[in-house]
Amino acid sequence: MDYQEPLKKIADLATRLYLTKTDHRLFFHNLAHTIRLVESTRQFSAHYQLDGRNDFIVCVAAWLYDLEMMHTGTKNREIVRTATIEEFLKNIPVEPDIIQEIKLCLLATHLPQPPFSQNEKIFCDAVFSYYGSENFLEYDKLRRKEIEALSGKKFLGNDWRALSLSFLSGHQFNTEYGQQQFNKSKSENLLALTRRQQEKSLQKQRGNPNESFAQHPAWKHKSRHHLSGVETVFRNSSSNHLNLSVMADNKAFIMISVNSILISVGVGLIIGKFVLIPKLFIPTVLLMSVNVATIIYSVLATRPGVMKGVFTQEEVDNKTVDLLFFGNFFKMPLADFELGMRKMMDDDEFLYGNLIRDIYSQGKNLGRKFRLLRISYTLFMYGMAGTVAAFVLSFFL
Repeated sequence: MDYQEPLKKIADLATRLYLTKTDHRLFFHNLAHTIRLVESTRQFSAHYQLDGRNDFIVCVAAWLYDLEMMHTGTKNREIVRTATIEEFLKNIPVEPDIIQEIKLCLLATHLPQPPFSQNEKIFCDAVFSYYGSENFLEYDKLRRKEIEALSGKKFLGNDWRALSLSFLSGHQFNTEYGQQQFNKSKSENLLALTRRQQEKSLQKQRGNPNESFAQHPAWKHKSRHHLSGVETVFRNSSSNHLNLSVMADNKAFIMISVNSILISVGVGLIIGKFVLIPKLFIPTVLLMSVNVATIIYSVLATRPGVMKGVFTQEEVDNKTVDLLFFGNFFKMPLADFELGMRKMMDDDEFLYGNLIRDIYSQGKNLGRKFRLLRISYTLFMYGMAGTVAAFVLSFFL
C-alpha cells in the first residue's frame, strides 16, 4: 500500500486546521512546534529505516500531536485526543489497526505511561528531543508562557525552573539513537538550568544590590535612578580607560616599528658609504640616536610595571587593597582571593572604594603612558627635522 498520498492529505488538513482554528494562547504547541516534531520524527524514522507502514504511523502521530491543544488546552488532553484522532483519521480513510497504533503512540507521550513498541519509543523520543536542543531555554520559556495563558496561573521563576529541572532530571530517552543524539546536550541544558536556578537563589538570599547600596549612610537619600547613574559612570569610565590604553599601546607600536625600519635602512645603506662619503657620518649618527631614543621611550610607555601579586589580610581588613587589578592577587591562593572578594562584595563601602581606586590607578597608568609617548613623539618630530637638515647641510660643506 502506498502511504505517501494519505500522509500528504493528513499533513495538508492538519496544516489548515492549525492556520484556521489556532488558539493564540498556544505559544509552544503550535504549527511551528508541529513542523519541528515532524522533522525530528523523520530523522528517527530514517535512522531506523522504518518501512512505509511504520513511517506513516509515527509521522501521522507527529502531525496530529498538537491538534487537541487548540480545543482542550492541557486538561484531560490524553482522553480527548483518542476520540478526536479516530474521527479525524476515519475521514481520510485509514485502516482501524493503524489508527489504533497511532493512538497508542500519542498516548505513550503522556507521562508517566511508558512506551512499549518501537514506534511508541521513537515517537516519544521525537516529542522530547527538544530537551536536547540548543534552544531549550527559549522553548522552556514558551512552555511557561503557554501554561500560564491556558491556566490563568502565574509561576514564579524559581518555581518554574524547579519544575523544568524535575522534568529534565527524570526524563530518559527510550531509543539508542535518542540517547546518542541528545543525552549530552540534554545534560548541558540541565547544568545550565541548574546554574541559573542557583544564581537566582543566591541573588535572592543576598537581596537587591541597589537596595543594599542605598542603605549606606552617604546614599540613603538617593533615588534608584541616581544609583543606576553612578554604576553607569563606573562602567563607562573603565571602558574609556581601557580604550585609551589600547590607543596608547598602538601609538607606541607605530613608533617602535617606524624607527626600527629606519635603523635597519641606515645600517644597511648608509654606514657602508662612510669611506666614500665621510661627511655622512654626523647626520647618520644623529639619525641613529634619534631612532634609538624614540624606541626607548616607546618601550618604556608599554613596559609593564613591577607587580607584587599578593595582598595581606590586614589590607583586606583596612579596605586598602584593589582586588579588581590582577597585579595584586595573581600569586595568591584561590581560597584567600575568594575570601577577599566575598568580603568586598558584602561590604558596599569596600566594593565602591575598590571601583574608585581601580579607576584612579588606570588613570595614573594612562598618564604615565601618554607622558612617555609625548616625549617619544617629540623626539621623533624634532629629531627627524634636525636629521634631514644635517643631511642637507652635509652636501654644502
